[in-house]
Amino acid sequence: MPAAPVQAFLGEVENQLGASCLKTDPDLIATHLVDWRGRYQGKAPAVLFPNSTQQVAQIVQLAVKHRVGLVPQGGNTGLTGASVPDNSGDQVVLSLTKMQAIRAVDPANKTMTLEAGVTLAKAQEVADGLGLLFPLTLPSRGSATIGGNLATNCGGTAVLRYGNARALCLGLEVVTASGEVWSGLRGLRKDNTGYDLRDLFVGSEGTLGIITAAVLALSPKPAALMTALAKVPSVESAVGLLGLAQSKAAPQLTGFEFMTASALGLVSQYFPALAQPIQGMGSADLVLLEISSPTGEAEAVSLLEAILSEAFELGLAEDALVAQSIQQAQTFWDIRDHITLASSEDGHQIKHD
Repeated sequence: MPAAPVQAFLGEVENQLGASCLKTDPDLIATHLVDWRGRYQGKAPAVLFPNSTQQVAQIVQLAVKHRVGLVPQGGNTGLTGASVPDNSGDQVVLSLTKMQAIRAVDPANKTMTLEAGVTLAKAQEVADGLGLLFPLTLPSRGSATIGGNLATNCGGTAVLRYGNARALCLGLEVVTASGEVWSGLRGLRKDNTGYDLRDLFVGSEGTLGIITAAVLALSPKPAALMTALAKVPSVESAVGLLGLAQSKAAPQLTGFEFMTASALGLVSQYFPALAQPIQGMGSADLVLLEISSPTGEAEAVSLLEAILSEAFELGLAEDALVAQSIQQAQTFWDIRDHITLASSEDGHQIKHD
C-alpha cells in the first residue's frame, strides 16, 4: 500500500486528468519498473501517461503539493537505470510516450518540432518525408524517444559528423520542477539572446525539468554513402586509422565504430546468420567506417579507397571488406547494432560506452 501522500496525489491526478491518465495494475506497469537490460528493478504504485504539456504541468504541480517524487521516462531504453524508480514504492513514473504530436515542420529552415514521446525512428521518418536527414541514430531508435534522447544528450553512431543530441536541438519546451511551462521553441541557428536554458535542460535527465517538446535541426541528405569494415591489429591502430580518416575525409567521415573481437564474438554466438559477412576476417577487432559524399558515389568510393590504401601501407589495417550494396552496408551496421543485444543475451555486463 503506497504512503498516504502518494495515495492522495494519485487520487487528485485521477480526479483532474481522468482515470485513463494512470495505470496501477502491476502487470500493466511491470515493464516500466525495470531497465532494458533487466539489471535495475524498482517499485512504483502507478505510471502516469499525460497526453499534453498542460497535463504534465498539472501532474508536477500536484507532485509538489503532495511532495511526491516523479521519475520521468521516455522509451525506457537507457542502459544505466536512470529511468527506473527506486525500491521505496513512493515514487511515481511519469511516461511521456503518449505525447507523439508532430507540431510543425519547416523544410525551408530545415527544422521540425516534435513532442517528447515521438520515437527516434518516427523523427527520422518525418525528416525523410521532407527530403532531409535527422542524423541522430542508435540501435534502440524504434523505442527510444526524442525527450529521452535530449534528456540524456545521447550521442549515437553519427556523433563524429553531427555531434550529440544537444547539437541537433535548437529549442525546447520544458515543464520546470515547480510545474511552470517554459517555452523556448525557437528555430534560430544564430540566437544569442540571454541565457541558453536549452543547454541547461539537455542532458539533465529530468532533474531540472521535464522536456515536453523540441525543435530539431535537420540536414541535407548525402548523395552517397560508402561503408567498410577494416580489420585492425590493435586499439592503437584503430586510433591511428581514425586520425587518418579524419584528415582525409574531414566532415565526410560520418561513422567510425571500433568493435572488439569479444563483442563481435557474442554477435556471432547469438546472431550467427547476421555475422556471416565477417566470418572470413577471423577473430579480430574491427572498425566500421562510413564515408558520405554530397556529390555522388564516385567521390565516396575514391575517398574510402584512399583511406584504406594508406591504412594498409601504414600498418593500421590488415584487411577490409567494402559493402557492395545498400543491403550489405545495412548488414554491417546491423552487426554493430546487435552488440548490445548480444551482450544482454550473455548476461549482466558493465557498460563503458
